[in-house]
Amino acid sequence: MSDLFWPGDEHAGDLATEASWLAAMARVEQAWLDALARAGIAPATVELAGLVSPDELPAVARAAEGTGNPVPALVALWRGRARGPGAAWVHRGLTSQDVIDTSLVLLLRDAVKRVLAQLRGQVGSLVALADAHRGTVIAGRTLTQHAVPTTFGLKAAGWLTGILDAADALGRLALPAQFGGAAGTLSAAVELARLRGAADPAGTVSGVVADATSTLGLRPVPAWHTTRGTFTAIGDALVACTDAWGRIATDVATLSRPEIGELAEPAADGRGGSSTMPHKRNPVLSVLIRRAALTAPALASTLHLAAALAGDERPDGAWHTEWPTLRDLARRAAVAAHHTSELLRGLRVEDLRMGATAAAAWRDLTAERRAMAAFAGGEPADDPYLGLADGALATVLARANAYLEATR
Repeated sequence: MSDLFWPGDEHAGDLATEASWLAAMARVEQAWLDALARAGIAPATVELAGLVSPDELPAVARAAEGTGNPVPALVALWRGRARGPGAAWVHRGLTSQDVIDTSLVLLLRDAVKRVLAQLRGQVGSLVALADAHRGTVIAGRTLTQHAVPTTFGLKAAGWLTGILDAADALGRLALPAQFGGAAGTLSAAVELARLRGAADPAGTVSGVVADATSTLGLRPVPAWHTTRGTFTAIGDALVACTDAWGRIATDVATLSRPEIGELAEPAADGRGGSSTMPHKRNPVLSVLIRRAALTAPALASTLHLAAALAGDERPDGAWHTEWPTLRDLARRAAVAAHHTSELLRGLRVEDLRMGATAAAAWRDLTAERRAMAAFAGGEPADDPYLGLADGALATVLARANAYLEATR
């Protein structure tokens, strides 16, 4: 895909596209039908993959206007095109929300895996930066002004902490399936099991749910039609990533200003130029990362708003707002992950400029030290005034190396 409104969208590939959603919905329906057949409820199964082409999705979308979602139109096509006694059993016992929610979980699982892989690479890049510059003195800045000395290694360790926290948030996600039927009771499936002669209809359907869920590699839980914590948790974890990336991009954009010149983005042909000013070298990667960081929280807030208004046993509109919101959040996070990885791999650290700036501002940077000496009645020491910087950096590096080892 490409998107003029979101430069770099192609880096998300096929994540959460209409075609991938079609494939995911087919996987959910297939897992359920196969489980029904294995339990002896459906007489047979049929193969659904490929029965509906991505080229047909515009027609499916038009039909979805009449039902509020694409599943009824897809089910009609699958039943009409499949051959064999199992064709009529497609979707039996399910409801549209089961298929949509579970398929969205599958799409988001793919996005989470891709982002986690990028985060791991970013941890490696930041470990190298922090370790290489643990002694590189830089002016610490607070509220835009010079504060006290610090090291670029510790600054990179701060970035690293944000990345590790984000990776932890993504790694904690437990992604569930959704199989509940019309109102979360799976009553239709239980009735079908009874009519088909099951000795224990409820137990049989519980086995079908476990079977289909296992096939999809998801977590078995009771139906969660109007308990939307699954999607708010995923959204929040992705926003934790864009927060961490945005913080890095903000620092890089600031420190790459010509009057500061302490960092520079990796150079690439055609990147950072201006349509009229040939001297420009804009920090485009940082700009695009900040774009994602600025828009992601609003997407997550939409998920929380939808969760708060998901009433009865099926949300009336709140549920529908999640689909494009989750798509945009997943794709934008994947694109920002790509840009951040590229930024960190090629980030240029101007350590001489850092040192020169710190030296020129040294009296201001050590004003706090003189104030402490005056208060305590002693003389200021003559060292870099870095306090616990190296110890803090070592703690972060130990955590990062443990993470890299655990995710090897």
